[in-house]
Amino acid sequence: MNLQTTLMVAWLALTPLAGAAPLAWVSNEKSGSLSLIDTATDQILEHFAIGGRPRGLAVDRAGERLYVSDAAGPQLRVLSARDGRVLAQAPLGPSPEGLRLSPDETQVAVAIEETSSIALFDAATLRPLAKIAVAGRNPEHLAFSPDGRWLLVTAEEGEQIDIIDLGRLRQVDRIAVGGRPRGLAFTPDGERVFVACELADAVYAIDFAARRVLAVLPTGAYANGITLSPDGRQVYVSNGKAASITVIDAVTLRVGETISVGQRPWNMAITADGKKLYVANGRSNSVSVIDTVARQKLLDLPVGELPWGAVIR
Repeated sequence: MNLQTTLMVAWLALTPLAGAAPLAWVSNEKSGSLSLIDTATDQILEHFAIGGRPRGLAVDRAGERLYVSDAAGPQLRVLSARDGRVLAQAPLGPSPEGLRLSPDETQVAVAIEETSSIALFDAATLRPLAKIAVAGRNPEHLAFSPDGRWLLVTAEEGEQIDIIDLGRLRQVDRIAVGGRPRGLAFTPDGERVFVACELADAVYAIDFAARRVLAVLPTGAYANGITLSPDGRQVYVSNGKAASITVIDAVTLRVGETISVGQRPWNMAITADGKKLYVANGRSNSVSVIDTVARQKLLDLPVGELPWGAVIR
């Protein structure tokens, strides 16, 4: 039995369709692997060696297709969550990073750093749909609006959010924010956007319809990743230099608790019930599990080298 067959058998035994759910997938960029976590028990089920430099992740609602941006290819890969097979792959520009599925799961978008562009694909076939230039240099993160009309992009060398009109497939506007914007997220109703600005040590809360900054909220040093609770009432911000998570009330815009995690926390994922947050700690090679009700860390789970982020289904 070769390595690929072994991985496929292992994945099949641990797939959500075999009863281990809900699951979190973690991309480990330096070790070229994915770590699989059972969020019900907080047990590491498996580490899958997939090669390359996996960064951005997305999983469909059915839990059947896992999308991965591989910076080493560079390529977009789709893996089967049932058995780990590579279902499809497509070439990407140099240094792909953040990746998102559209709300209707018909499109997948990838930020391409070195060409300052967004690659848009048909999610079912990986047929290229568009390459869209953005103003910010080295784009890293992106977010679809809940209605699927807009795609927002942040860039490492920028002080704005670039706004793409998906009907016209081009950038049409921008919103000024702090230096080096990173993670961003919409509230479920699409009315507000929150963006972490690393050099400002702050989160910018934005009225999206008005294209207006509502508040600048202080965080820990090097605000980086952003995740909202499923109900849209809480904002969780990873602070890369401070090794912590800041909690913000998305309605009142008040800054709440600070929770210590591992070193260089980056991107995160939250369970569907909003009770657990999983934080990828790049320099600790771990994932911190946070009880969002008690606002405290439960444990650290060892994963691969340089974990980039996580997704949960």
